[in-house]
Amino acid sequence: MPLAIGYAAHAADKALEYFEFDRREPTDFDVEIDIAYCGVCHSDLHQARNEWGGTVFPCVPGHEIVGRVTRVGAKVSKYQVGDAVGVGCMVDSCGHCHSCGEGHEQYCENGFVGTYNGEDKHSGGVTFGGYSNRITVTEDFVLRVADDADLAGVAPLLCAGITTYSPLRHWGISKGHKVGVVGLGGLGHMAVKIAKAMGAEVVLFTTSPSKVDDGKRLGADHVVISKDEDAMKAWTNSLDFILNTVAAPHDLDAYLALLRLNGTMCLVGVPAESHPSPAVFNLVAKRRSLAGSLIGGIAETQEMLDFCAEHNITSDIELIAMDDINEAYERMLKSDVKYRFVIDMATLKQR
Repeated sequence: MPLAIGYAAHAADKALEYFEFDRREPTDFDVEIDIAYCGVCHSDLHQARNEWGGTVFPCVPGHEIVGRVTRVGAKVSKYQVGDAVGVGCMVDSCGHCHSCGEGHEQYCENGFVGTYNGEDKHSGGVTFGGYSNRITVTEDFVLRVADDADLAGVAPLLCAGITTYSPLRHWGISKGHKVGVVGLGGLGHMAVKIAKAMGAEVVLFTTSPSKVDDGKRLGADHVVISKDEDAMKAWTNSLDFILNTVAAPHDLDAYLALLRLNGTMCLVGVPAESHPSPAVFNLVAKRRSLAGSLIGGIAETQEMLDFCAEHNITSDIELIAMDDINEAYERMLKSDVKYRFVIDMATLKQR
């Protein structure tokens, strides 16, 4: 079995450190990938520190993976050696439930297999993710990336990109819609870019006055400081859709009040503790909806990658060495990144 090297958390209270493990030999339908870059998602930190519970250690995080194909199985038809490819949050699903049949593998009724900390159907144990030099994945869960793409900037699209694209696509956002984006972080900055490319008028809500200029640079038509009550009231009953990307508990009512009749606020940020419950009257008074969304299916993720390529959309990143991952986690907790850390796997060396 091919030796892989990477970084793993061995306990919730331990720093990530160098780790060697085996990847499976490619089966007939497998694609082996030499990982060039891997994005650092806030959920990586949640999992590594067992903040959501259920983490199996050692845990090799990482589900925003891009690289090049190095080997393919005998029956692989979609990819060949040298292709630029990506792997997102899933590496398998049951393939036969209603959700999978509709192309929504992320909602697999038997549970999709996460790229890391999932049940490894091939080797047993759990899956290991992209903080490593290589990965082997069934071809149906591999995504095609434009050969001339900025691979480092594309990596975060495999989670942050599809997490924001999917609800915008599902709720039919297009020219003429007014869309609010709550939070300007890894998810929020992608939401602004994608909503703008879809033709929407974009209103960014942030607690940080220092992010006003950046929000406009990224494509927001308006930037509202959410701590300013008068500024918030000015948008009452005006928005068609709000994408709330904040991964910390906060008052949802302040944003629900900004939705017009039949408006929807969709949550994609997942805090370690629940939000305070919103007031029911805030929903029934304007037939507003509060919803949630989880990444996207494989076909939709490919659609998102193609959309972003067409509109020259990549993530704003800070490239880091593998050895800097623990410092990056601490900085991420302080929101000290614009707007996604990406690990350069060329910096990962065997010891």
